[in-house]
Amino acid sequence: LEADMEGVTFHLVSFKWPSWLNPQQEKQRLIWAYKILFLDVLFPMDVPRVIFVDSDLVVRADLRELWDLDMQGRAYGFSPFCNGHVLDPSGGDKLDWKNTNTTGFRFWESGYWQSHLGPSPYHISALFVVDLLEFRRQSVGDELRATYNQLTRDPGSLANLDQDLPNYAQHSIPIFSLPQEWLWCESWCSQPTKHLAKAIDLCQNPLTKEPKIAMARRVIPEWEGYHRRVLALQAGAVEAVQQVNSEAAAGRRQEL
Repeated sequence: LEADMEGVTFHLVSFKWPSWLNPQQEKQRLIWAYKILFLDVLFPMDVPRVIFVDSDLVVRADLRELWDLDMQGRAYGFSPFCNGHVLDPSGGDKLDWKNTNTTGFRFWESGYWQSHLGPSPYHISALFVVDLLEFRRQSVGDELRATYNQLTRDPGSLANLDQDLPNYAQHSIPIFSLPQEWLWCESWCSQPTKHLAKAIDLCQNPLTKEPKIAMARRVIPEWEGYHRRVLALQAGAVEAVQQVNSEAAAGRRQEL
């Protein structure tokens, strides 16, 4: 129903996990793996670019900006995890992207990750852009799968598989850092930068563990309207199915 209303088309794809690739048993990790490991083989050759958007993310701007973005030869682009500063265009003040309340949970800023990344930022995978032409030309899929196989010999590695893998591989597969405003989440980003957000993600807050529906209602004013629309669509779908069933039953009675 939503696709019909918006005038879009969609297709479902399936892909069998290769026998030579270390398996994943947990469903969440399996989803993460499919999200990043098979980008070069899941999509038709005539698709030049894809944009991945998490289902718990609300987009407030035109995604065409990301579709047309020059990624300077990089195969994919992700937003950094709320890092650095920005000048407020409305007032010229210098704003810090970082939410200092959760500084102690920013694991990528200490220990192994800090040493491995060096000056490179750690990026979040809730929204990312893939240039499939460059991805295939540079054989990024092959390199990611090889790196994945190497790292997953240790079952404790790649805790956040879909993020950790591309971030780990940055030295050989550089990430294009998308503008920070394309991924704002309250858990890691500061409140003064919220009005700049072009996309808001419902990252779990490590301090409060707030449920996502409650967070959505509190953080994203327009979410309630989207929610009512989905409920209306679901109700309409039920009514449509009931109508079809009723017409089919009437047809069968006429045949009898």
